[in-house]
Amino acid sequence: MPHSALVTALATGVGQTIGWSTPEFAIAFVFAIIVMYDAAGVRQAAGKQARILNQIIDEFFQEDSQFNEDRLKELLGHTPFQVIVGSILGIVISWIAEFSY
Repeated sequence: MPHSALVTALATGVGQTIGWSTPEFAIAFVFAIIVMYDAAGVRQAAGKQARILNQIIDEFFQEDSQFNEDRLKELLGHTPFQVIVGSILGIVISWIAEFSY
């Protein structure tokens, strides 16, 4: 969620200060979309894979074994709802910052 809020606030701030139809805003907007896609999609999928691999390791090595397995980190990404809330928070923070000047 902090990633989404940060990049959305960045894109909104660029749009507010430089303009909504500028190349700078387009770059910031695309950057925000990529970061939010990564937070919700790619990282979430990696977390699911880690959960499945940990389950396989648990089932495969239930008996006494000399194998010293390291558990994979399962909570890597955010849910789509968290990403949306983060982006709304970023927009709100950017608008508040604009009006406080």
